[in-house]
Amino acid sequence: MAKPDVFDFFDAESLLTDDQKAIRDTVRAWVSERFMPIIADHFEAHTFPMEIVSEMAEMGLLGPTLPEKYGCAGVDNISYGLIMQELERGDSGLRSFASVQGALVMHPIFTWGSDDQKDYWLPRLAKAEAVGCFGLTEPDYGSDPGGMITRAYPADDGGYVLNGAKMWITNGTIADVAVVWAKTPDGFGGFLVEKGMPGFTAPETFKKLSLRASVTSELIFDNVKIPSKNRLPDAHGLKCPLKCLTQARYGIAWGAIGAAIDCFACAIEYQKSRRQFDKPLAGFQIQQAKFADMLTEITAARMLCMRLGKLKDEGKMHHAQVSLAKRNNVMMALRIAREARQMLGASGITLEYPVMRHMANLESVLTYEGTHDIHTLVLGEAVTGISAFR
Repeated sequence: MAKPDVFDFFDAESLLTDDQKAIRDTVRAWVSERFMPIIADHFEAHTFPMEIVSEMAEMGLLGPTLPEKYGCAGVDNISYGLIMQELERGDSGLRSFASVQGALVMHPIFTWGSDDQKDYWLPRLAKAEAVGCFGLTEPDYGSDPGGMITRAYPADDGGYVLNGAKMWITNGTIADVAVVWAKTPDGFGGFLVEKGMPGFTAPETFKKLSLRASVTSELIFDNVKIPSKNRLPDAHGLKCPLKCLTQARYGIAWGAIGAAIDCFACAIEYQKSRRQFDKPLAGFQIQQAKFADMLTEITAARMLCMRLGKLKDEGKMHHAQVSLAKRNNVMMALRIAREARQMLGASGITLEYPVMRHMANLESVLTYEGTHDIHTLVLGEAVTGISAFR
């Protein structure tokens, strides 16, 4: 009987199709060969490597589950998850770019947009001829999006006038189109706000200690005139942006596994090569106990996502199941990153190794797309039937 692969201890590989393996391997090779050599410099410089976005598009990584008629790859949800895993093995900022473009911009346009909106925007976004962002969170409203202040009122001469602000928006400054959610006289609506519209600005947020290789921005709307054709016609109510977040959280649950695997692999390599007291660090009992915990948590997270992806492909996935996976896997990855940082000693604080970069990034991933505590309460309601929010 063959010894289990330490990076696939329960042989999840055997559950994948040949196409799924090929997709994962292609992305893994690209991340290793193209992205890994440049990420430390971009993280230190507080920049996102825009030069690689066209390459991501060529590989079909932007909106990959959407139909081929729009220039997308039309892959299944497990393949999508594997893509997110490999991108975040590189960096959370890389996965965030793809996640926002696909799950938070292309998905709502595809789901609630008009035929004209789909035909115009989806091929451009898939080819990276346009970049998108998603505007829901506000300076004063994050976990409670229903309290949003941003308003869209009908204009006297047609269309809408948009006022308000959004905060912590990935890709905001570089976006050609923002999917913005606002209160309207009839509830909540989604609007396509295009770069260059008078009154719309997107200043970048600097001095971040996390997600440094990612563009984070404010979106400011000062009497922005939005034509009627830029409203998503079938997006009615707050449930629509929340469904977008469910799509994104699914990808995050997979992505966190990639960050954890990269930290785990780095710690193993370092501990095997560094010697103290005449033996490799990896030979000491305390260190092996840490590796055993890491192995167990990564294995459990991977099997959780495999089942979640199957449920999603079957149309049986519930948003509370996504909350469980996002909550568990991100905290798992953060624990492993913190432990790996210690296992590398002083070397762990440098950008020569990826672990502290992953650790810093995961502090943001833990709180965006629904904080750890909010997902805890989602699961509490699933167990008790009693909502803690009302």
